[in-house]
Amino acid sequence: MIVWLNGAFGAGKTTTVRELHRLLPGSHVFDPEDIGEFLRNILPADLLLDLADYQDLTAWRRLVPDALTALSAQLGDGVPLLVPMALLRQDYRDEIFGTLASRRMEVHHVLLHAEETILRKRIEADQAEAGARGWRLAHVDSYSAALDWLRQDAAVVDSSELTPGQAAQQILELVREGSACVPIVQDPVAGGDTVAAAVLLFDEAGRVLLVDPVYKPGWEFPGGVVETGEAPSAAAVREAEEELGLVLAEDSLRLLAVDWEPNGGPRSGGLRLVFDGGLVSAAAQEGLTLPAAELRAWSFVGPEDWAAHLAPNKLARLRAALAARAAGRVLYLEAGHER
Repeated sequence: MIVWLNGAFGAGKTTTVRELHRLLPGSHVFDPEDIGEFLRNILPADLLLDLADYQDLTAWRRLVPDALTALSAQLGDGVPLLVPMALLRQDYRDEIFGTLASRRMEVHHVLLHAEETILRKRIEADQAEAGARGWRLAHVDSYSAALDWLRQDAAVVDSSELTPGQAAQQILELVREGSACVPIVQDPVAGGDTVAAAVLLFDEAGRVLLVDPVYKPGWEFPGGVVETGEAPSAAAVREAEEELGLVLAEDSLRLLAVDWEPNGGPRSGGLRLVFDGGLVSAAAQEGLTLPAAELRAWSFVGPEDWAAHLAPNKLARLRAALAARAAGRVLYLEAGHER
């Protein structure tokens, strides 16, 4: 079990986690800042020149779940791991928590909150961290910008009027009752290349339906990995129903593109088939439902916003599939580009 204590500088994460460690005998505190310092010592200097936050390093976001997994294996599955770390980008949250979930590690996400005026006053008064004061004060703005999604994702403990011990007691109660546990799918990540099927769905304006997974960064097309013995078109139909509650007829789907995706890390590599699922009527849109452990939101997205939602490889795949749809043909792609 992991208790991830989130919040801005000045919220009291460090002192509260000490108290929580005292209240949870046998627990272990892990500070991901140690991973940041490790990377600063081993990475080439030119990679660090313009680095504002070590969380922006891909290596940090991969090593943190690896370290927690290794600690759990070393200390034992029953040892609670306490993590005091501000995690203010939702895509980074999805990447890290999704990796932990794929390894069957339960995450309890708690937001230790304090109002902005209190945070700024505490940071100004902290003489021990005077050298980092400017950076920490700027960090409060990032926290304020992230507060909407944090409140929706985490169990909130307001530390404004609490001692660290009182805050720790509240956190312990939240963990014990399970209300801070993150609902996130725990499917393991495939070790090798996979075959996956996606379905493109459209509204009356021609916009494409995209979904926002809770277990990995970025938006996606509805769809998923083809199961053993399953036809790709059947997988597309199954995923549309599981992810959106939308029932499609398998014989109504038309294949638009087959894309070979090079393996670039977790959840990538293999053949990606894109099917045309047609129009989703206004009435059908009213009935769309999402599995909370997999998807956060769905939205019809127009061309002007595709790049903001999709990774470059998925954007290239979408453009090619739409070109195939317009031309009435099927395209074979490699890394999103026609061959």
